[in-house]
Amino acid sequence: MDRKFPYHESEPKESLPSEEYGTVVPSLEKSRQDEVLAQIPTRLKGKADQLLEKGTQQHQKCEFDVAKGTFQQALKAYIALQNPWGEGRALHGLGLVFYALGDFTQAVEYSQQSLAIAQSIPDQRLEWQAWGVMGNAYRHLGDPQKAIAYGQKSLTIVQQLNDRTGEVAALNNLGLAYKALGDYAQALGYQQQSLVVAQSLGDRQAEEQILKNLGNACYSIGLYAQAIEYYEQRLAIARQFGNLRIEGQILRNLGNACYAVGDYTQAIYYGKQRLNAARENSDKRAEEQTLGSIGVAYDALGNYALAIEYYEQRLAVAQSIPDPRIVEQALGSLKVACYALGDYGKVMEYQKQHSATPVPVAKLGFHSQEA
Repeated sequence: MDRKFPYHESEPKESLPSEEYGTVVPSLEKSRQDEVLAQIPTRLKGKADQLLEKGTQQHQKCEFDVAKGTFQQALKAYIALQNPWGEGRALHGLGLVFYALGDFTQAVEYSQQSLAIAQSIPDQRLEWQAWGVMGNAYRHLGDPQKAIAYGQKSLTIVQQLNDRTGEVAALNNLGLAYKALGDYAQALGYQQQSLVVAQSLGDRQAEEQILKNLGNACYSIGLYAQAIEYYEQRLAIARQFGNLRIEGQILRNLGNACYAVGDYTQAIYYGKQRLNAARENSDKRAEEQTLGSIGVAYDALGNYALAIEYYEQRLAVAQSIPDPRIVEQALGSLKVACYALGDYGKVMEYQKQHSATPVPVAKLGFHSQEA
């Protein structure tokens, strides 16, 4: 591919190009012309570097579509300058953006180009980043074997660089790849190593994310007591950040795990905390789900009066959203609980509200775990 800088191909007689495409500068004396021409690559390099930094900031702010355009502009400038260092980083930025957008095939393509440049320069840091993106992308593409192979390459390089922060990510990513493969023993082993490194660095945000992955992995294989332990550690960290949405997710997972081991009282305890968080965050969906979960737990305890109380609150929230499907489910739960309590009058009352073709009622609240 010919990447000669276009402004150096021939010297115009009447005008000279500036660093902006499509514009010209007035005719000058020969010495001044040479000076302007010499400044063009430097100016374009500065602009390309600014675009690269801007794209990185936009990616960090989750402005992915905007970041894509910015990285593409940076890439064109670096290609014109024949600057492989910048070109590789712009390609890496595009890989990250497409990964964030869920286009994992494109993420792999851009990362492969970035990897080729990194290996030719060579640039080990860029290389381990490219391997990492490709490993994660292949995990989402349903190829855990490639995810593991690329993850191992990423881990080897980052350990050679003695980059402990990068090592946290590489170990955690390998754990996720082994989980996707169904090898939970290896998955837990890598994520536990990642947790130790994150704790040694005092990186609370990384620690919170790893505890989430450890808790979910343990929950997936029925290690509910261990899952509860990890979720409780994660909850303590999340509360330091004051993020009610994350706190609600963790409380939901804690309720699920407690329900799974038959500790319905503790499930209710976490459910009520989640309910408070949902209401404080004005999250009607989370409120409706949590009311259903608490009702199910009281139902399991045989406390049908309290189960009915929470089911009725759930019905009111579902009607306020409104969500006919959830209304039908709430009415179905109320009928079952009233029947168990022997309140047949209420059963008939809720039956009248029930639609002619009700949605099948399923057990609610303690079966859907955070991804």
